[in-house]
Amino acid sequence: MSIIKRTLLAVATVAALTSSAAFAGDADFTLLNRTGYDIREVYLSASNRNSWGVDRMGDVVLEKNKSRLFKFRDSAACKQDLKVVFDDDASEVVWKGFDLCEINKITLKYNRKTDEVSAETE
Repeated sequence: MSIIKRTLLAVATVAALTSSAAFAGDADFTLLNRTGYDIREVYLSASNRNSWGVDRMGDVVLEKNKSRLFKFRDSAACKQDLKVVFDDDASEVVWKGFDLCEINKITLKYNRKTDEVSAETE
């Protein structure tokens, strides 16, 4: 293989790796807990499914008024629903229709007395 071909191949490989690495984090998001309650579990599900998968919090609790960065790499399913489980009483609440490929931050709000959910996105 000539030096020109090797150079072009190396440049193409670096460009492909760089663009895929930049793309991989495009749907990561920060979740800000303004619900008034500590969150024990967080689940995501493609909006067209009802399959919540694994808890994304692990062994930590997202305290009220705190935030956490979540990694999300399924750009084929950008539109996601989000379910949380509260630490104090294990109740579950669902927010629907977040386009994780378009937003960087989700601020969750919840009124337990009226069961009203809302969210702000950036």
